[in-house]
Amino acid sequence: MTTLHDDSPGGWLHSHDFDAGNPAGERGTRLVMWLTLATMAVEIAAGWWFNSMALLADGWHMSSHALALGLAAGAYALARREARDPRYAFGTWKIEVLAGFASAVLLLVVAALMVAGSVERLIDPQAIHYPEAMAVAVLGLLVNLGSAWLLGGGHGHGHDHHHAHDHDHDHDHPHDLNLRSAQVHVLTDAATSVLAIVALGAGWWLGWAWLDPVMGIVGAVLVALWAKGLVTDTARVLLDREMDHPVVAEIREVVEVDGARITDLHVWRVGRERFACAITLSAPPGLSAAEVHRRLAVHEEIVHATIELQ
Repeated sequence: MTTLHDDSPGGWLHSHDFDAGNPAGERGTRLVMWLTLATMAVEIAAGWWFNSMALLADGWHMSSHALALGLAAGAYALARREARDPRYAFGTWKIEVLAGFASAVLLLVVAALMVAGSVERLIDPQAIHYPEAMAVAVLGLLVNLGSAWLLGGGHGHGHDHHHAHDHDHDHDHPHDLNLRSAQVHVLTDAATSVLAIVALGAGWWLGWAWLDPVMGIVGAVLVALWAKGLVTDTARVLLDREMDHPVVAEIREVVEVDGARITDLHVWRVGRERFACAITLSAPPGLSAAEVHRRLAVHEEIVHATIELQ
């Protein structure tokens, strides 16, 4: 039996080298956090000044997003600060994923509170100061659109890897799940702002006051659906549920040739679009672990391989 521990085609990597971080995403998230805090303060102050419960509720709702954005920014900073700590076997990337998971759970709580508040408004309608509420809702939408642009501009920088083969993975999921969580919070705020503007306009010009709480429920459902998707994607990484990823089939394709047969295979993610694997192989005579690693080297996203030949 032969065992070989080896890393990327370029040589051995230290535990902190699996992911270089996302400086642009960190800067964008921190800036959007401050913008969100400022807008939150304006909405709460305007709600108090104009005696508008709708604005106060929206302001406190935005405070939860500011907290989540602060969590995302803090995760970037902690992952960067701990990046050289050798106790993290495969780097600190999962700190950012954990923050994304926590933000998604927080979004689900926000959605539940939105439903509760909307149902309460349906049962006990309140007078709405439409002109003031509309103006602040438009301001909130503009801030959210600007924030989404800032986060979109930061996405993808510093971690765009090019594979040495023609397969492209994870088209449907941004590589940076921490940045994605920040984007989801901003987009949900923007969506709820649009729904609020529609509801306020209908109530102001058509007298449909009931539409305001109904739109609140619609917005809550939208927030919950986005949060559910983010919970699923982050939990998948945190729990190492990657054995249905296309890279698993590609490992089998390049290794199981000339009589070699994989008897045990484990694949898990160690960074943004970076994977490690442990392979137990029933090998024909003459096949070396170095040759197996050479076959794996065509897939640049496999940065660490432990190969056992039987």
